Amino acid sequence: MAIRPLSLLEQRVLGTLMEKARTVPDSYPLTLNAVVSGCNQKSSREPAMQVTDGEAQEALDELKRLSLVFETSGGRATRYEHNFERAYAVPGAAAALLGLLMLRGPQTAGELRIHAERWHRFADIGSVEAFLDELAERTEEKGGSLVLRLPRAPGAREARWVQLVGGPVDVQSYAQAGPADGAAPATGLAARVEALEAAVAALQAELAGLRGDRAPG
Repeated sequence: MAIRPLSLLEQRVLGTLMEKARTVPDSYPLTLNAVVSGCNQKSSREPAMQVTDGEAQEALDELKRLSLVFETSGGRATRYEHNFERAYAVPGAAAALLGLLMLRGPQTAGELRIHAERWHRFADIGSVEAFLDELAERTEEKGGSLVLRLPRAPGAREARWVQLVGGPVDVQSYAQAGPADGAAPATGLAARVEALEAAVAALQAELAGLRGDRAPG
């Protein structure tokens, strides 16, 4: 059975759980504090958001009703873990691509391969494209397409992909905007800076998790 389209906030919360499960497994499942910290981090997020504790809790509760998130006990704080692969019936590699698209917005296959380094190591761009093609060609019996290949913008080297977990998209709006149009995958100094930002964000999430454990019961 197809899952209803998720709101931007629900996507951010779910994507954050998916990311931290792979990048900071020692701090996973996440406390509410860690979820909020991950949603609001300034790196690896598009668009930037300022999610409150109450908004994150509402999204978590709704995701629980959709069987996309489970609540677990750990330490003195309630913790949350995602159930994305099982709910959407996709393999882990495909889930990594969808999580990145939910957190970062439309990306090329080359960008996805680089950004997925800490989530899942793809052998080459061809393997990324193969998973994207499978997600785009899913039958209605399986819930329908989960990604869409956008028309290549004038001057762009590669076409970008967008996720459909949030429902149908306005292709024309992406064609007219798209700040990443024609952008080459991050290399050299830019890649190192991005890796450092991701490491800082991971430490912030871990600290938030520790604070949650120490919160009064």
